[in-house]
Amino acid sequence: MSGPTPTAVRQVGISISGMTCAACAARIEKAVGRMDGVEGISVNLALNTASLRVRPHQITFEQIEHKIEQLGYSAQVHRDNGEEDKTTDRLGTGITGWMAFVSMLLTLPFIWSMMEHHSLTSSWWVPDLLSNPWFQLTLATIAQFAIGQPFYRGAYYALKSGSANMDVLVVMGTSSAYFYSHYLMFHGGASGEVAHHGGSGAAPLYFDASVMIFTIVWLGKWLEAISKRRTLVSLKRLQELRPETAYVVREEKEVKVPFHEVREGDTLVIRPGDQIPADGTVLEGYAAVNESMISGESVPVDKQPGDGVTSGTINLNGVLMVRAARVGHQSTVARMIRLMEEAQAAKPPIQRMADRISAVFVPVIIVVAIATFAAWYGIVEPGAIGGALEKAIAVLLIACPCALGLATPTSILVGSGRAAQSGILFKEGRQLEVLPGTEVVLLDKTGTLTAGKPSWVDAVAAKGTVTGLLRTVSGAEQHAEHPLGRAIVQEALNRGLTLPDGERFEAVPGRGIQATVEGRRVQVGSRRWLQDSGAAGVPEGAGLSRLERWEQEGCTVVHAAVDGQWYGAIALRDTLKPAARKAVRQLKAMGMEVRMVTGDHSRTARTIAKQAGLEQFAAEVQPEGKVAIVQQLQRDGKKVTMVGDGINDAPALAAADVGISIARGTDIAKSAADVVLLQGDLTGIVRAIRISRSTMRVIRQNLMFSLFYNALAIPLAVIGYLAPWMACTAMALSSVTVICNALRLQKA
Repeated sequence: MSGPTPTAVRQVGISISGMTCAACAARIEKAVGRMDGVEGISVNLALNTASLRVRPHQITFEQIEHKIEQLGYSAQVHRDNGEEDKTTDRLGTGITGWMAFVSMLLTLPFIWSMMEHHSLTSSWWVPDLLSNPWFQLTLATIAQFAIGQPFYRGAYYALKSGSANMDVLVVMGTSSAYFYSHYLMFHGGASGEVAHHGGSGAAPLYFDASVMIFTIVWLGKWLEAISKRRTLVSLKRLQELRPETAYVVREEKEVKVPFHEVREGDTLVIRPGDQIPADGTVLEGYAAVNESMISGESVPVDKQPGDGVTSGTINLNGVLMVRAARVGHQSTVARMIRLMEEAQAAKPPIQRMADRISAVFVPVIIVVAIATFAAWYGIVEPGAIGGALEKAIAVLLIACPCALGLATPTSILVGSGRAAQSGILFKEGRQLEVLPGTEVVLLDKTGTLTAGKPSWVDAVAAKGTVTGLLRTVSGAEQHAEHPLGRAIVQEALNRGLTLPDGERFEAVPGRGIQATVEGRRVQVGSRRWLQDSGAAGVPEGAGLSRLERWEQEGCTVVHAAVDGQWYGAIALRDTLKPAARKAVRQLKAMGMEVRMVTGDHSRTARTIAKQAGLEQFAAEVQPEGKVAIVQQLQRDGKKVTMVGDGINDAPALAAADVGISIARGTDIAKSAADVVLLQGDLTGIVRAIRISRSTMRVIRQNLMFSLFYNALAIPLAVIGYLAPWMACTAMALSSVTVICNALRLQKA
């Protein structure tokens, strides 16, 4: 077996710890993105992860991890070893919680000692020890270099790489307060008693400011980590659908194996209450299966031999013997998890705007802080270095771009998770931004508007019997994926016919199929295709009367030719999906233009369109014709969403602004689409648009809040209306506010 081609690009994920703000994410993207073999990188601050496109022959995982570690962060590439790791608590709630707790213990003595300087609490007893500068120096030193060590480390690596982040701001602010107070102790006459800000007597010290800053930052990080964990609920629910173990029949014995050891072709034993560990087909047994966690449908689905089952669903009763088809990374649950992670990693255009702002934000704030210090020290309060320092520290702390960096990825995370709970998978965050702008929705007919399970109606044979026609056509269609072909084969099996072998099978998208059956070349497809390919005897004029009647009744008529001679026609009827008319009505109510495009005959298309409540449709459209319709609408300045499920829809799905595929469609269609509906219910399109609209509304709210917060708070800090501890508290609360606002999407 040959390995990957030298030019193959692989998608890999990385867990990263140590990021503190949007500037950290931007620094990693810039440094790693420049490495040979890295085609693209997107860092997600909300998830503490990164998604990379790499050329494995040019770069190794170890090189990527080493580069990120050189920047001062910890990194671990998700290696594909056949076992999917469950998401761990990468957000460090335990560490941040302990750091916040210890920092609070160090802060309490400072708060207690401040009581005697305020009128409301001046009568409180305060031990003399708490006001002793040496005692305060000891506490502040522990906080500065133990509790603050992660910030110093982050600031060092940031400056080393020629950039600045939140760590730089925190270190500059706390170090200024600490070292200035240290200087005053030995040179400013404060060796006996501490005078707090606003007090009198001894020279004021600022040890309390530096310690409180660390406490508030760690508390903010802890609250932020807790909030982030809540945003991962949807992803964790998906991961819980993967069972730890599975029962497999090997060497005629039933054995219990870890989930990741299930192989394609294994026979699985699924007992009542068991989660199904892989996609597959029922070999033996009858049972009801709860598929709500995948499809959103609450009604259990009865399964019998020949039916397909999906990983993550639950067997409610009976014992099933299942042949595993898609296992591990290829199973439905694994693909859902992967699509969710990729959607959260990919940045929509609106996020790139926030990244550009964050990239220059920290350096600008440092300049503003220096200017603030100079203005207060030299102009407003000449010579008052302590007051000038306080104002500069407040500016440094108020302006951390954390909220700006979290505004978009957190909303994308919660929005895509809420969509997944509704059976909607967005492949990239970009679609959440593009979908709300949809002006025209194009719907395929077979399998999209209709159930995709056509049934036999009638047939006419040019020569011989209908049974002979059915046997020959079924031989050619037995390898086809299209619902029409499967319906024909099923009718032959129902009649007990033995199917002849079909060789040299070829699907011609939008037209039909051709194969060699018993030495004869068989073509099955539309009447126009047979005519265009030169088949003789294809009915025209009066010969169409019976076929026209079928089409007027809403049937799809499939024609067959053998060795270039028309052989007969088969009528199949597909029914409109129950929710199709409701979905069309809702899309129109949302202000969208809805059309149907199909390769079927115009008479059949007109009947289905009327049933669905559609006034506009295009019939007998080939795959390239669907693409042309999409492109023409785009040239007219319209945003187009295409919905389909077949191979013939794939080009149009790829060409549209947003392509939506039905989960039961072909793999090619799902690969070309941007959004996958796990349910066949077309109201999923409506839900997808509503969720995407809500997500974009929350993103805009978060960005506006972040920018407004800085626009208001920075001037207040500059003119001296915010003490450092107040600035630090506001900075922490801004990040928590953004995350809490995003969490509202869980109810969208």
